[in-house]
Amino acid sequence: MRYEFSEVFNDLVDYFLLGDIQLLEQFKEDQDLPDDLARAFTSSDSGDLAVQQGVILPLAGVDNLPYRILFTLDERTPALLEPGSRLKHRRPGHMLRVEHGAVMLFTWRILQHFTNKTLGDLLARYQEPGRPIIELDNGWYSVEVLAGAVVRDGVYEPAFEFVMKKTYARPQALEVDVGYRYTLRGYFD
Repeated sequence: MRYEFSEVFNDLVDYFLLGDIQLLEQFKEDQDLPDDLARAFTSSDSGDLAVQQGVILPLAGVDNLPYRILFTLDERTPALLEPGSRLKHRRPGHMLRVEHGAVMLFTWRILQHFTNKTLGDLLARYQEPGRPIIELDNGWYSVEVLAGAVVRDGVYEPAFEFVMKKTYARPQALEVDVGYRYTLRGYFD
């Protein structure tokens, strides 16, 4: 199964995050972190801990472009590996934990004021069609991140694809470079 979302923007910050956002709220409470998670994540090891525990998957170096976001959940060939697509980045070894039945792609800005109200507002906005959120069974997932360009309506579109496979035990964490830069500007023009 594949889910696709078009015209997804990064809110002018060169970052995307993928995860179960309600699990992130639980992580914030468990770690006694402030409402400014962005500052906490950049001034302590709490961001690295969130990645190691499968709470979030960070994507740095994201250019300010409209993106096509794809989630591939079965054994089919990922769209960015199909003929005609242009793959620039391929990063296996990520893991995510789902405890609230969904994962979403969101931007760094939500972390800057991560309160119950802003989380509620975000969840309400993500109920609108076309938002990059998918329902998943709870559990652990291994995730491979692909980035490049796919052809849609005869035009190359910058894209991120998340190839997700459910595992029945916590996936073995590899050393993941959380600062890896997923820049695409100029690659597919």
